[in-house]
Amino acid sequence: MNFTKMHGLGNDFVIVSGEERPPENTPDLARRICDRHFGVGADGLVFILPSESGDFAMRIINADGSEAEQCGNAVRCVSKFFYERMSRARRELRVETGAGLQRVWLEPDGEKVRRVRVDMGRPVLEGKAVPTTIDAESVVAYPVEVGERTFSFTAVSMGNPHAVIPVEDAIAFPVEFWGPKLEVHPLFPHQTNVEFVSFRSRSELDMRVWERGVGRTMACGSGACASAVASALTGRTDRRVTVHLQGGDLEIDWNEKDDRVYMTGPAETVFEGKW
Repeated sequence: MNFTKMHGLGNDFVIVSGEERPPENTPDLARRICDRHFGVGADGLVFILPSESGDFAMRIINADGSEAEQCGNAVRCVSKFFYERMSRARRELRVETGAGLQRVWLEPDGEKVRRVRVDMGRPVLEGKAVPTTIDAESVVAYPVEVGERTFSFTAVSMGNPHAVIPVEDAIAFPVEFWGPKLEVHPLFPHQTNVEFVSFRSRSELDMRVWERGVGRTMACGSGACASAVASALTGRTDRRVTVHLQGGDLEIDWNEKDDRVYMTGPAETVFEGKW
């Protein structure tokens, strides 16, 4: 199986194309190939597949073998791969994901794509739909108890669930300690991604993330979108922000006219190989 290793701000993936469907042993394959000691090493295994509704379909399997509905960093990577390796016919693509069809705009520099803008869709705020166990139109600044500590979180779905938690200093926050406890908290029936955020200004925030099914990663595209939405909902930022992640920056625009969230950022190819 030929593959390409790619990353979006350090959130890295093994990309596989040319298959009609993922193999039957996909969960086990993802665990082995994503292992950073005995495999290639990645946060996820991603398949580029045929699609009847889009230019192609994307299936992403987390490092633990579970499947993610979507991933903002991965969709930038596969869009770059598609343009550079499969077709340069258009700079606007439609990508089929588990969360629906996503529109993507490419920013090429010659034959290479440097940045990708993604329509991440409208944020889902209703408590049960995120999902959480909370029956409310929105879950904003809601308390969650973990051990002896109480956090305040805002729940947002960007096709996958997120709990966004403001802290004093996201960069220094002990993500590895609190992230796994919050991921599996009973408030989140399908578990959740957890974002810890702090604020530089009304247009800039720092974010660190604990990803469901993966652990701590250097970046999370859908998490950056959820963090921007939550920060605007709580009045801490404007609707257009730069999110500073461990692996780099993403530009997020929660558009007031159409209520859709647009994410712009880079994608990079690392190397190619054969498994």
